[in-house]
Amino acid sequence: MGQKRKIIIGLIGESGSGKDTVANYLKDKYGVKLMRFADPIKEVLHIFFDQISREDQQWLALEMRKRFGADIFPRAIKRRIENEEGVVVINGLRFWEDYDFIKNVEHGFTIYITADQKLRWERSAKRGEKSDDDVSFEEFKETEERYETEKHIPEIGAKADFTIRNEKDLDYLLSETDRIMGEITQKSMQ
Repeated sequence: MGQKRKIIIGLIGESGSGKDTVANYLKDKYGVKLMRFADPIKEVLHIFFDQISREDQQWLALEMRKRFGADIFPRAIKRRIENEEGVVVINGLRFWEDYDFIKNVEHGFTIYITADQKLRWERSAKRGEKSDDDVSFEEFKETEERYETEKHIPEIGAKADFTIRNEKDLDYLLSETDRIMGEITQKSMQ
C-alpha cells in the first residue's frame, strides 16, 4: 500500500498572536486535522490539575527535552500523524527541532502569526485560557524574555513560509489565512 498524501502546516506565534484563532478557523472551514506540539504536555498536566499554567507547561516541556532529547515533541507528533492523510495543522512550534520537523516533510509549510507585544498581552489577559494569563504587561514581557519555550519564536517565525501580522480585525486575519491556504494548495500540487 502506498504512502498516504498529506500536507503538514506548522503554526508559529507568540502568546496572544492569534494562532488558536487561525487553527480553529482552519479546522472549521477546511476540515484539517488539528494537533499541538504541546498536546502531550497538556494531557499529562490535566491528569493532575483542572487548570494549568503556562509556567507549568514550559517547565515540563524543558524537563522532557532534557531527559528524552530535544526532538521529543516532533517524534511524538510524527507518531500521531503517520496514518493521517489530507491537511494536518500542528499548532505551537516553539523550538528549532519543531520547525525542522515540519520543513523536512515533503509538503510541510510554516505560518508565523504575530502582532505587537502590547496587543498580544491585552488579548491574552482577556481570554483567560491559562491560570497565569492575567498578569501585568511587565510580567508578560519578562515571560517572553525569560522562558526558553518563548525566546526563539520570533527567530523561527522569521524563517516561516508565510507571515500574518495580526494587528487588524478578525476579517483580515481570516482572509489572510484563506489567501495562504490557496498558496499552500497550489504549491503542494507542484
